[in-house]
Amino acid sequence: MADQARITSLDALEFFRQRLLIFQGKAQRLLEDARSEIKVTRNWLQNEQWLHWETQIKKRRKLLELAEAELMTARFSEFVDSPTVQQQAVRKARRLVEEAEEKLRLVKKWSQEFDRVADPHVKRLDRLRDWLDDEVPKASAFLWNAQRTLEDYASGDLPSASPKPTPPSSETPTP
Repeated sequence: MADQARITSLDALEFFRQRLLIFQGKAQRLLEDARSEIKVTRNWLQNEQWLHWETQIKKRRKLLELAEAELMTARFSEFVDSPTVQQQAVRKARRLVEEAEEKLRLVKKWSQEFDRVADPHVKRLDRLRDWLDDEVPKASAFLWNAQRTLEDYASGDLPSASPKPTPPSSETPTP
């Protein structure tokens, strides 16, 4: 009988369908995690880092003022021959202020650029989420119907004109 199908395992279709739904659930959770990480990073950059470096600039400027005052005092003091230590402290304090100003400048730049850089990736995540929401349930229903059709075929039942039973919910089974 060349026109007969050899059906060896209908359970494989059900196993694959279940694994497909498990994949859908895991992928949706990972996509949400990725979106959440993007939000956390945006908040960290635009709020926490901005505030951190503004605070650092204020602190470091106060230290610079203090170092400059100590240098001035050392220059006018008759007990200090050469205010080298105070000069080094002023240079170090200036470097620290410049470093904090540069960091704040970079944070501002990255804050402005973040959405432009992140948005294309967010859109890809959204497209993948939409695909998972739309196509996986269709694939699950197709596999369920294929399994029912093959079970009917294997049992010798001919397809009837009656409506096909509704596939089970596409809710993800727990692994």
